[in-house]
Amino acid sequence: MTSQELASQLEVSGRTIHRDMEALGTAGIPIVAERGTNGGWMLAEGYRTNLTGMKKEEIQSLLLSQPTGIALELGISDNFDAAFQKLIAAFPSMYREEAEKVRQRIHIDGAGWQEASEQVPLLPLIQEAIWLERKLLLSYTRGAELAERLVQPLGLVAKNHAWYLVADTEGGRRTYRISRLHEAAIQGESFDRPERFDLASYWQQSISQFKSELPRYPAKIRMRAADLPRFRKQWYVTVTAVGTVNQDEIKVDVLFNTLESACEILLKFGSTIEALEPLELRQRLLQELQSMMSLYTDKQEERIGKPINGS
Repeated sequence: MTSQELASQLEVSGRTIHRDMEALGTAGIPIVAERGTNGGWMLAEGYRTNLTGMKKEEIQSLLLSQPTGIALELGISDNFDAAFQKLIAAFPSMYREEAEKVRQRIHIDGAGWQEASEQVPLLPLIQEAIWLERKLLLSYTRGAELAERLVQPLGLVAKNHAWYLVADTEGGRRTYRISRLHEAAIQGESFDRPERFDLASYWQQSISQFKSELPRYPAKIRMRAADLPRFRKQWYVTVTAVGTVNQDEIKVDVLFNTLESACEILLKFGSTIEALEPLELRQRLLQELQSMMSLYTDKQEERIGKPINGS
């Protein structure tokens, strides 16, 4: 098929076809381009994909892939299951028994215990615009007003049950939380995707920049060494130094976002963690704990003094 025929069928630009063909060739697929009236793109004669060259460990790693809530939201979980069954059917016979053994012994549930709380009805439409490389007209809240912006959608990112759209705009590259969009409409105008754009790299750079621009609230805490990995996973926490107190405890220098976020995070850990400095943080935590004690003490006294069955 010619580049123009492929571009027409896939509703993309000719430039996109040439880029993708070059990528396939780089990946080892024998794509051949023939020039002339009857020319076009074609696979080398007799070419077939070959799974027999895969190692047992490589096949096992593929078997650990499982559709998650993300696949369900994108509407591709059924396609995943069908493709997976075809993959297993294509395995060499000597590996099929091994494949079944792995599936019967290891199951990965990526959905987590909590259901996704955000509603993203616009996700399928945005995904379609990305595949087709079509511009999107977005409607979203900016301050107290409703704003519109024409964007070039580049990719989707899922993080902690939230979906984000990365897009190019007249004002530069932007990230939009999809649950906060009011409307989205695919436009007839296509765009050329930036050749060197890498979604994963862009996202990591954005996260790093976001964290670097946050306000900092330094503190010193004492905690169980076993809790440090969990503590590091808190969103607004940066550990800058760790010192040993004894076999079970450590002292940690940490940067929180604000005094309020420091209190919120430390209270999650209960009595397993102690704020050492600054004094302001210790006093705020003490106030919070005293307020909680007062709340529960008052409620308990009300329950004790209340007549049973109205008598």
